[in-house]
Amino acid sequence: MADQSRNEPSGWAIGFSAFAAFMLMLIGFFHVIAGLAALIQNEFYLVTPNWIFQFDVTTWGWIHLLLGIVIILAGFGIFTGAVWARTVGVIFAAISAIANFAFLPYFPVWSAIMIAVDIAVIWALTARGRDIAAE
Repeated sequence: MADQSRNEPSGWAIGFSAFAAFMLMLIGFFHVIAGLAALIQNEFYLVTPNWIFQFDVTTWGWIHLLLGIVIILAGFGIFTGAVWARTVGVIFAAISAIANFAFLPYFPVWSAIMIAVDIAVIWALTARGRDIAAE
């Protein structure tokens, strides 16, 4: 009986995974909205001059839209318990944080909030990985 309880994932691991899955879907939705805003109205975002990562706003729109779709799918995958979704979630949360860092001059406060949420998702997906692997 003691061995069986060791094979079951802890409540913390399940809670962290649920948090990460929900937040990934939320982050993905926010990326989709940011991408659509850039694609629909090209002058929605204002850029500060002399930023090293200067892309056309339409390019940023496509980056955010595609990134958002993949992140939403990873969030749904985590809810199904797929191991690949945890890996994809960590990778794309890191990519999201990097993309938001490069997007700082276009929407600074929002980008900083998104980076913080990305870091929380990465932590939630990796903090109790051994517990979930027992599942």
